[in-house]
Amino acid sequence: MKALVVRLDSFGDVLLAGPAVRAVAAHSSHVTMLCGPGGEPAARLLPGVDDVIVWAAPWEGFDPPAVHEADVDGLIRCLTDAAFDTALILTSFHQSPLPTALLLRLAGARRIGAESVDHPGRLLDVRHRRLPGRHETQAALDTAAAMGFLPHPGDDGRLRVLPPPDTAALTGNGPYLVVHPGASAPARTWHPERCAEAVDLLTDAGHRVVVTGGPGERELTRRVSGRTAVDLGGRTDHRTLAGVLCLADVVVSGNTGPAHLAAAVGTPVVSLFAPVVPADRWAPYGVPSILLGDQTAPCADSRARSCPVPGHPCLDEITGQDVVRAVHKLLQEGA
Repeated sequence: MKALVVRLDSFGDVLLAGPAVRAVAAHSSHVTMLCGPGGEPAARLLPGVDDVIVWAAPWEGFDPPAVHEADVDGLIRCLTDAAFDTALILTSFHQSPLPTALLLRLAGARRIGAESVDHPGRLLDVRHRRLPGRHETQAALDTAAAMGFLPHPGDDGRLRVLPPPDTAALTGNGPYLVVHPGASAPARTWHPERCAEAVDLLTDAGHRVVVTGGPGERELTRRVSGRTAVDLGGRTDHRTLAGVLCLADVVVSGNTGPAHLAAAVGTPVVSLFAPVVPADRWAPYGVPSILLGDQTAPCADSRARSCPVPGHPCLDEITGQDVVRAVHKLLQEGA
């Protein structure tokens, strides 16, 4: 059976779909993942994925393409040629699967399933309703199960990626912590000065600290690293970042893709979590973690990209000492 799994949004979202992808793979001869450009690197890290189709949807992401630029006809031709027997559409709680379902129906997918609060007409063969209080990973597994894709009996349902490379040449020898100061949305980002303070305090406490960030975050990682931490800003791709996170004792990060990547390699996370999206759906999954940040702040559930509250109190009231205490608690629990 040829199966398609669709998750059209970000890197972290695709990682959270990983257990559901493995459930589909347990019942399929070939699994293709349809994802957006931001999710492609995560899709290529997931066990169970045989092929990846990349397409920027006009209804996904912070800066989606115009409809006439999206080459909808080209996507339909590609999906038609692939002749999928079944398709599982995975979405977040605030997204609709129905535009994707329409394209899959036009492409001749034989059986289509998704979670949907809206009446799907003839677009879905399996319409799943989300149970309350489910993490995004659990919700994806529930939707897969509704289509008959139960996980392999030996699968623990946690996030997972393909084995990462050895990154000791980047990090140096000996134990270390990772601090990841950036995030895709300003509302989810801790103030750089607070982050730099935490790096200094962790170093003073005897820890070696590695600071990570993407190519566009070199100035941020340099500022946060100061003179004490190893600055890997712009020096890792997604595979090597997985290796760096895998060997860390603890990762300190906002609610962003690397926090989920840390969970996927089994590393505990101190999560600096802005409540613009609910933590019960988006917190690090399946690993020991400590959430810092006021989850009752006025911005809660607003899905704001930039903080709507002066002073960004939900995160900027966190101190460097708060982070040190959280790190030490996770280290003691893991000892």
